[in-house]
Amino acid sequence: MATLSKIDTNSTKNVATITAKKDVKSAAPAVVTACGNTSSAPSQDWHTSIDSDQLAYKPIVGFDAAFKRLCDVLIGGAAFIILMPLFILISILIKLDSTGPALFYQQRSGRNREPIKVYKFRTMYQNYSTPVPTEKSFIQTQKNDPRITRIGAFLRRTSLDELPQLLNILQGSMSLVGPRPHPAPLDEQYSQIIPAINSRYTVKPGLTGWAQVNGFRGETLRVEDMVSRVEHDCHYIKNWSLWLDIKIIALTAIRGWTQDNAY
Repeated sequence: MATLSKIDTNSTKNVATITAKKDVKSAAPAVVTACGNTSSAPSQDWHTSIDSDQLAYKPIVGFDAAFKRLCDVLIGGAAFIILMPLFILISILIKLDSTGPALFYQQRSGRNREPIKVYKFRTMYQNYSTPVPTEKSFIQTQKNDPRITRIGAFLRRTSLDELPQLLNILQGSMSLVGPRPHPAPLDEQYSQIIPAINSRYTVKPGLTGWAQVNGFRGETLRVEDMVSRVEHDCHYIKNWSLWLDIKIIALTAIRGWTQDNAY
């Protein structure tokens, strides 16, 4: 208990540093909004870079939606049953590593920006596992983040912390493939800079997506990082097909579990 208390104390001090960094970063969008570009990138109008064809971002409906849902239930259900022993093992390791529940939920934006409860394995100390992040409390996870537990660092690096979202898929609030669900405060930070960010929510969010298998995941240190993510998400929505979903699932299985910016 004494060791855990020491860790929590040090974490609190280090989180203060992260909060200070967040305040510095939060000033960046104001500069971009006013100038239309950033000092570290060529002059570019983020308002129009991926916002020229909003009519193309249509929801998946009819037979396509029904077939996609059928695939979600069949594949997601099978994966949940097969991975159940892994779920149990990870839950035990989390409980042994730190105080608190093994599973937790965080409110994210679902289809049409409706709030949904996204389930995850807990990777942070309990004090920092916030179910409903706000503009004031939300801080993006950073490299060597002191809020993350030892087992949590491994789970995040391998994306195993996302596996409980199979429950979301079976519930119907998420799909196997689609844009990753963002915390609402993150979208609010960028909505005035990148209007097309709202187009991500014309479809259900996914456990994996076109942006993720192409390396655009994790912390968005620059506006360009988020622009690239949104570009790939919009490409997926405009060009959706069953074969694209299969391709993304295959790429996730091959290279999507560990990436340099997964932390």
